[in-house]
Amino acid sequence: MLSLGAIFCILTAMEEFEFLSSDWPTVKNWLIIGGSALATFMIFLFLARKSRTLLSRRLVKRMDDDLLANFLAGVFGSIVILIGLLIVFRIIGLTGVISGMLAGAGISAFIIGFALKDIGENFLAGILLAFKRPFRVGDLVDIGGIRGTVLILNLRDTQIKTPDGKDVFIPNANIIKNPLVNFTIDGFLRYDFTVGLDYGSDYRAALSIILEAISTVEGVLTENKKPKAWISDLSESTLNLQVVFWVNTFDRKISDMEVKTDAVISVLTALEKAGINMPAQVLEIKNFQGKSFKTA
Repeated sequence: MLSLGAIFCILTAMEEFEFLSSDWPTVKNWLIIGGSALATFMIFLFLARKSRTLLSRRLVKRMDDDLLANFLAGVFGSIVILIGLLIVFRIIGLTGVISGMLAGAGISAFIIGFALKDIGENFLAGILLAFKRPFRVGDLVDIGGIRGTVLILNLRDTQIKTPDGKDVFIPNANIIKNPLVNFTIDGFLRYDFTVGLDYGSDYRAALSIILEAISTVEGVLTENKKPKAWISDLSESTLNLQVVFWVNTFDRKISDMEVKTDAVISVLTALEKAGINMPAQVLEIKNFQGKSFKTA
């Protein structure tokens, strides 16, 4: 025998079937409208992605600016999606509702506008960044203490990759409001390191050896921006020389850190060959009691 629960389920299913049978034209109309709306949205979504990709490629070739080209292509793709949504609303018969909402917006518009304030702010900031162009794709920047390489400027945020491989998405409004440091906008970046010499060394000879050694390193600029070295300060146990050199950030055959490593090794090797001592920190102990130190 069937339980009461099973009988109830059967009766419910029969009632729903009778409802669908009696109102099948209405249900069929809903299915057609819903399917048409979904198909229309999917088509416009596909068109937006395809057009964004094609437009980005064409703009990059003509403008020679990846950042602005990708941003404009993204804006165009968003417009295509917006047009698709308006057509979908028209298919499902919500154009009158939307018109009524826009006509009688009043305080609702204020509330919605306040809620979307950050989105609009980031979008406008993105437009300013795209046309002002304080950085380009591939530039090394520091934004609010976050350092990394610029990957892409989106409508809402900018994506950068940090040296340790993290992808950071910074809202465009934050970039406008905070100081931005671009290390590579002109293609040149300076590095420096300190060399400590023993007191009594031939300092002028050491400076000459350092400049000669660092000028032979691959990646170090030697024409317009030549390496330099000078005495920076006198420490307790060493006389410190400051060494600076420049690299071309547009030339990526060798990384900046590899260039710096090769420069340091070249300088140290040259100084050692010349017999110039680079001591470690010296600790001097004085005995004022006249007694000898006890050894273990």
